[in-house]
Amino acid sequence: MEITELTVKELQDKIASKELTISEITKAYADRIKEKEPEVGAFVTVLADEAVKQAEDVENKIKTGELKSEFAGIPIGIKDNLCTKGIKTTCSSKMLENFVAPYDATVVEKLNNEGMIDLGKLNMDEFAMGGSTEHSAMHKTCNPWNLNTVPGGSSGGSAAAVAANMVPWALGSDTGGSIRQPSAFCGVVGMKPTYGLVSRYGLVAFASSLDQIGPITKDVYDNAMLLNLIVGHDPKDTTSINKPRPDYVAALKNDVKGLKIGVPKEFFGEGINEEVKTKLQEAIEKYKELGANVEEFSLDIAEYSLATYYIIACAEASSNLGRFDGVRYGYRSKKVEKLRDVYFNSRSEGFGPEVKRRIILGTYVLSSGYYDAYYKKAQQVRTLVANEFNKAFEKYDVILTPTSPTVAFEFNSKSSPLEMYLADICTVPVNIAGLPGISIPCGVDSKGMPVGMQLIGNRFQEETILNAAYTYEQATNFRLKYKPEFKGGAK
Repeated sequence: MEITELTVKELQDKIASKELTISEITKAYADRIKEKEPEVGAFVTVLADEAVKQAEDVENKIKTGELKSEFAGIPIGIKDNLCTKGIKTTCSSKMLENFVAPYDATVVEKLNNEGMIDLGKLNMDEFAMGGSTEHSAMHKTCNPWNLNTVPGGSSGGSAAAVAANMVPWALGSDTGGSIRQPSAFCGVVGMKPTYGLVSRYGLVAFASSLDQIGPITKDVYDNAMLLNLIVGHDPKDTTSINKPRPDYVAALKNDVKGLKIGVPKEFFGEGINEEVKTKLQEAIEKYKELGANVEEFSLDIAEYSLATYYIIACAEASSNLGRFDGVRYGYRSKKVEKLRDVYFNSRSEGFGPEVKRRIILGTYVLSSGYYDAYYKKAQQVRTLVANEFNKAFEKYDVILTPTSPTVAFEFNSKSSPLEMYLADICTVPVNIAGLPGISIPCGVDSKGMPVGMQLIGNRFQEETILNAAYTYEQATNFRLKYKPEFKGGAK
């Protein structure tokens, strides 16, 4: 097996046994990026050469005892909406194409303290608004399983880079499925933690009450390790929860006997691809074989989640993106004669069509004549959605659904924004309710494209869904059976 195909745990073991050095591992990833990045386009900023130099520095610090972390020298990729000091943070937008953050996001700071090596900043839908990474102002990212298909979004670059073995793991952000859906499309593991578990300080905001940073990895064990590193209270983030940190790796028991799994029938109805349903049904049967108790139930309020999500998310985006006005920082139009031109032209030229669409919708639902009818009503429905999940978790430990209604689709195949928004129907309820969710691959369809299964847990029950995912993964070995083939050629 090639170096870049190894999981982080396997890399750690080989470093410990002196089979591999940190420099050898980093050089292997640098070479892999140079080989595959022209096909995939996962990066906005590549730091491969800098990473090779940093690896030498880390090795010296380990020798002198300055660095003692088991993660020292492990490479990683960072989604390009997480601030990195001295490195461009563009959010894949013309508005921030030359912005260099003066500080690190809290999660980036945590990784730096461990001595991890940044391989680069990863592509995304502009300001995390989209589900295909077609809305990046930089370039599109292709799915390594089939280069004619999208990698999902908005963390498409992160998922594609992990799937293509250009990074061993990566950080993404999830507002309505932006970690889980691309993970499903790219056949990797993606976790959206409970809201407030991971600090959002240094994450460029899309929708502040929904955004959450999380890990994208090759397997569940690595996912638990990376989650261990990034969770924790942060006084710089007022939404950060102050609670004891469990050991998520220790929660991986490889046993689901007696686990109560609820399967909401609304998530398997109209609009869900038949091959996706088939693979999910096979996964359900596997859980039964493993000793879990699986039962179908109704979660009917979930059908209102999509409309609720887009009202709240767009309203918060309208507010958050108001700071990009061409005055303080970011893109500023040269076509300026008076003050109004600074605002109007800078925003018109700096934002892409999807971002403009969401700002307009958000501004509309916040306007005085429509606030009560839309935004206030959406917040009330949000409470109802959360209450329905609370009732479900009185009976079940885990809720199992598809991650996405379909597998990865071809570029330009969605004819309207509404059609694209409907692709989020399985993931947005988790963000609405502030719950943790994980996507793991559960097979491939007839064309060899990965199918994702989503496991949802109650608040702060990451251990439960991680163990459920790990047990299924150990019983099925998706990563060893299937590999991206880089089929086709991007159109």
